[in-house]
Amino acid sequence: MLSSDKRKAIIDLVKREVVPAIGCTEPIAVSLCVARATEMLGQQPDKIEVRLSANILKNAMGVGIPGTGMIGLPIAIALGALVGRSEYGLEVLKDATVETVEQGRQYIDKKCISIDLKEGIEEKLYIEVAVYCAEKRAVAIISGGHTNFVFLQNDEQVLLDARGERGGGESSDEVELSLSTVYEFAMDTPLEEIDFILESKRLNKSAAESAFVEDYGHSLGRTLRGERELNIMGDSIFSRIISYTASACDARMGGAMIPVMSNSGSGNQGITATLPVVVYGEECGASDEQMIRALMLSHLTVIYIKQSLGRLSALCGCVVAAAGSSCGITYLMGGGFDEVAMAVKNMIANLTGMICDGAKPSCALKLASGVSTAVLSAMMAMEHRCVSRLEGIIDDDVDRSIRNLTTIGREGMNETDSLILNIMTHKC
Repeated sequence: MLSSDKRKAIIDLVKREVVPAIGCTEPIAVSLCVARATEMLGQQPDKIEVRLSANILKNAMGVGIPGTGMIGLPIAIALGALVGRSEYGLEVLKDATVETVEQGRQYIDKKCISIDLKEGIEEKLYIEVAVYCAEKRAVAIISGGHTNFVFLQNDEQVLLDARGERGGGESSDEVELSLSTVYEFAMDTPLEEIDFILESKRLNKSAAESAFVEDYGHSLGRTLRGERELNIMGDSIFSRIISYTASACDARMGGAMIPVMSNSGSGNQGITATLPVVVYGEECGASDEQMIRALMLSHLTVIYIKQSLGRLSALCGCVVAAAGSSCGITYLMGGGFDEVAMAVKNMIANLTGMICDGAKPSCALKLASGVSTAVLSAMMAMEHRCVSRLEGIIDDDVDRSIRNLTTIGREGMNETDSLILNIMTHKC
């Protein structure tokens, strides 16, 4: 039985990691950093210098910026300076309008924005912004988390310097988790303490349904609801899980001004942790309690795996998030902890090698692959079919299996990460 203090710590952790976000979190985090630096400057900058870690640069290059019809960092930076408000967090650009987007285009045309790779850092999530106006200068740095400011300087006055502090207040590592702890928390915590997780259902389902009627990204979700596609895949729970998840990703990656509930700094992870569970639960008549516990199981599993993987890596986040949704679906199918652990092992065995080559509209394809595997893994688990320790990186112990996955993503794929960025930045 978890103590009340441990339950409270986990609830606080979930509330920090499962938050609304508008747009892809990497360029939006850059907007947030620009907004904070501009606020310190007290006026519109004449010049903006941005230095980013390779993973931030990779994830911000090809994604739509909400409400702009434009792709990439320049417009995110311009709007961060013009209309961004740091108090909004990952919804920093929600005040953007048609008029301010046009102002942003004009700002870009002035050639006063520079974007460079930050050399010599190990942190994969790093954003450094310096803004200038006349003789004034302000600097803001985000590191370790998408909203985690570690350095603030206005002219010569240093307002914050937490660069040497691990986690900087946004780390999830201080709450020790295992899959059994995750399961116990999701199953036994009083409902009134965790029913806030239903907001992820409302936001992410609304995002998906908006993309069924609008043309965002590659419109994969809407395509899967077409007559020809339904003739191929059928109008089933399985096809609806895929189409809803892909559709929400279409909206987010396509630049819709629509909030989604993120997980561990990623909207796509939040979508993938939420919508397969929601669609399966609604189709099967799950009670409110079952839906709440399934969503909490899914989201907290993602947070747990990300503790050892890190926020950004060369391993596609949909692998982690789909493992969470597979747990939620397994529970809704009537499975207990043993079946949930089997589902996680089945997921790890299948999608370990899926790379992250940046945030972009085609991420919807990866999410579709991930949630397809989530359903298959849950179905296998319910038949007590599980990948064995004789196969690949799977261990008898589910937590060791998770560590094997995250070690590959965190350490083994570093060279892959560098190669991906090199390819992305040297296209003809």
